[in-house]
Amino acid sequence: MAKPVPPVGGLSVGTPQSGMGFMLLAVLLVPFSDALSKSLTGVLSPFEIAFWRYVFQMAALGLVLIALRRRPVWGPWHLMVLGGLTSAATLAALIGAFVTMPIATAIAIFFVEPLILTVLAGPFLGERAGARRYVAVGVGLIGALIVIRPSWDIFGWSSLLPLIAATAFAGNAIVIRKLSPVMDAVSIQFWFAVVALIAIGGGLLALGRFELIGGMGGYDPDGPWGQLLFMGMLSAFTFFLFSEAFRRTPASTLAPFQYLEIVGATAVGYVFFGDFPDKWTWVGTAVILASGLYVFQRERKRGEIIGPATYGEAK
Repeated sequence: MAKPVPPVGGLSVGTPQSGMGFMLLAVLLVPFSDALSKSLTGVLSPFEIAFWRYVFQMAALGLVLIALRRRPVWGPWHLMVLGGLTSAATLAALIGAFVTMPIATAIAIFFVEPLILTVLAGPFLGERAGARRYVAVGVGLIGALIVIRPSWDIFGWSSLLPLIAATAFAGNAIVIRKLSPVMDAVSIQFWFAVVALIAIGGGLLALGRFELIGGMGGYDPDGPWGQLLFMGMLSAFTFFLFSEAFRRTPASTLAPFQYLEIVGATAVGYVFFGDFPDKWTWVGTAVILASGLYVFQRERKRGEIIGPATYGEAK
C-alpha cells in the first residue's frame, strides 16, 4: 500500500488512493449541480446563475470555517486571483453551454480537460506521467467522443464553450496543486469563490445586466431561491472534494477519473430532461470506466506516489 504523503507546510495530505476516492465522489455529484444550473437558465442568465452559485458557495464555506473556529488561510495573492478567475470561467462557460445543449453533451466535450491537465502537469507541476498513463487518458478521451460524437453543425459556436471550460478547469487544478502546500481545501475554495464573485458581479454591473433580487421578482418561497441555496451548498461540498483530491494525488493520476462524470451526467440527463442514452453512450461509458479503473489498479498494485517527491517543488 502507498504510504501517506508527509505533511507539507503543516497540512496533512494523505495517500494517493484517498485522493482518488475524493475525486470519484466529486465527479458523481457534479452533474446534480449542473442539472440545477440548467433548470435555472429559463429564469436567469448564465452569469447570474454563476454569481448566485458563488454567493451561496462562499456562505457555506464561511460557515464551515466558523464551525471549525478557523480563519481562512492566505496564499500567494496572484495564485488565488488566478484560481478564482479560472473557477468563474469554468462555471460560466459550462452553464452557457447548458442553455443550448444537453448536460451529457456538454460534459462529453468538456472531457478534453483531463488531457489538457495531464499535459500541463509536466511543465507547471513537475509531475512525471508515464506513457501508460497518457495512453489511459487518451483512451478515456476516445470513450467520451464515442458517447457524444459532437457536431459543429448541430451546436455551432456553443461547442466551444465546454472547451473553454475545460481549459479553465485544467488551469484551476494546476493552481490548487500549487496552493495546497500552504493552504487547506476549505480556504482555497473560499477565496476562489470570493474572487469569482467579484469578477462575475463586476462584469454584470458593468454590462448593466445585474438585477439582483428584482430580476427574480423579489423573494418568493416557491421561486428559484431554494434551488440556488441547495446548488451553492452542493457546489461548496463538491469543490472541497476536488481540492482535497488534488492536494492528495498528482493531477496526472486523477485526470482519467474525471471521465466518470459522464456516468452521472447521463443518468441526470435521462431522469430530469428525458435524454435517453443510446447504445454508443454505453459503449463509450464502458471505455471511460476502464481507463479510470486501470489507473487506480496500477496505483494500488505498484504503490507508486508519482508527484509527491516534487510536491514541495511545485510551490
